[in-house]
Amino acid sequence: MNKLLVITVLVALLALSAESFRVPRQTNEEQGTLTKITDTVKSYYDGAVNTASGYLESIKGLKLEEKAKNLYSDTTTVVTTYAGILQDQLYHIFYQPQ
Repeated sequence: MNKLLVITVLVALLALSAESFRVPRQTNEEQGTLTKITDTVKSYYDGAVNTASGYLESIKGLKLEEKAKNLYSDTTTVVTTYAGILQDQLYHIFYQPQ
């Protein structure tokens, strides 16, 4: 009786383990031309978006935005100063004291 029980358990375990090693069926669906083109375009688009995102992250790491703001504020200060000097010179050229 014990031998029968042991053999039954072993056969059950063998059956369960054999079932878990089944390979799922692979369907060979042939893709249409439109599907292939769409998938290719999507992959190129995803690649471009990922590349652009990588570039943006590297630019943010360089703090270029802060440098650009500082450059703009410095440039506007200098241009305003020289524009005032030029305006003063032109005023004195055209409206000389008489």
